[in-house]
Amino acid sequence: QVQLVESGGGLVQTGGSLRLSCAASGRTFSTWVMGWFRQAPGKEREFVATISRTGRYTHYTDSVKGRFTISRDDAKNTVFLQMNSLKPEDTAVYYCAAVLSPRTALTTRIDEYNYWGQGTQVTVSS
Repeated sequence: QVQLVESGGGLVQTGGSLRLSCAASGRTFSTWVMGWFRQAPGKEREFVATISRTGRYTHYTDSVKGRFTISRDDAKNTVFLQMNSLKPEDTAVYYCAAVLSPRTALTTRIDEYNYWGQGTQVTVSS
């Protein structure tokens, strides 16, 4: 059974920073591609960032490039999302997700992620 639990969300002013964490259960975490997604009120869930199994490769949506950094610590079964220079438009519920298929590399596709966390709220005030 795979469980993903996000933490680190909260309320921050424009220009501030937050670090999200996603703790995963499962003995094969190091073999999973991991991703972060977000969903703002009234909008569809959208891709934010993804990281490869080794952590060597990452990919971001254009709106967060240069501001957000995804990383992983396989010894702690945890993936992180460091968010800097936050903007009001970053306000959303943030979800981490895992791809268990060994045939899937970095992916932005929601339907390729097998497991999801419950989400953590990030609110950026103007």
